[in-house]
Amino acid sequence: MMATEGSLPTSGVKQNSANSAFIAMAAWIVPGLGHLLLRRWARALGFFLASAGLALTGLALRGEVFSSHSNDPFGALGFLADLGSGIFYFVARIFETAGPDISHASGDWGTRFIAASGIVNLLGVIDAFGIARGRRG
Repeated sequence: MMATEGSLPTSGVKQNSANSAFIAMAAWIVPGLGHLLLRRWARALGFFLASAGLALTGLALRGEVFSSHSNDPFGALGFLADLGSGIFYFVARIFETAGPDISHASGDWGTRFIAASGIVNLLGVIDAFGIARGRRG
């Protein structure tokens, strides 16, 4: 489909709000799933590998996985960033038995990798939602 000047190319049929919300929720739960449902194979693989790679590397480095019970504003922001990684957040909460190792630089980097995974996934959610709404190409 050719795009005219001033318009974005769309993938054909514009999705309704319920489908767009479903795509966004799927994209949040499993990174890349929203793009997979939209048949954007390369983006689906890219977002999944980026988010999974960051989250698993952060867990391997024993980074801190923030919980929702924090009295510190930065802890709350860390929780929101971590929660953005979808399924990887819940997996990390289950398997983080030894606790974070923030006494070493690797643990501090791990904390940042886990948060970056959430941010990358949230960008994927926004992208998938935009494509589903017909606003992105």
